[in-house]
Amino acid sequence: MRCFLQAKIHRARLTGTHVDYEGSLAVCPSLLQASGLLPNERVDVYNVDNGERLTTYIIEGESGEIALNGAAALKGAVGERIIIASYAWLTNQEMREHTPRVVLVSEDNRVREVKG
Repeated sequence: MRCFLQAKIHRARLTGTHVDYEGSLAVCPSLLQASGLLPNERVDVYNVDNGERLTTYIIEGESGEIALNGAAALKGAVGERIIIASYAWLTNQEMREHTPRVVLVSEDNRVREVKG
């Protein structure tokens, strides 16, 4: 088995950082639905503006919300752009048929386009 990109939310804007919270990443429900990502799913977060990277899990946020919580909040600032990515282990057969889902996001964290 090999590990491949499963889903990605591309260049969402951070709307909040909350250090005094039990760690996680709050994600807008419409972005979760469009990407197929689920609450409690492990994700990697890549900060486009400062180069920080971290691994955490998703919780469902409010409409338009993308917020780093707990220690992860120290890895970004409101207004910075992030990429949220999940990965899946695939067999040789699954690799040939796999297409990741990529959600391109507008400046206000709305779904602009879904690929895959």
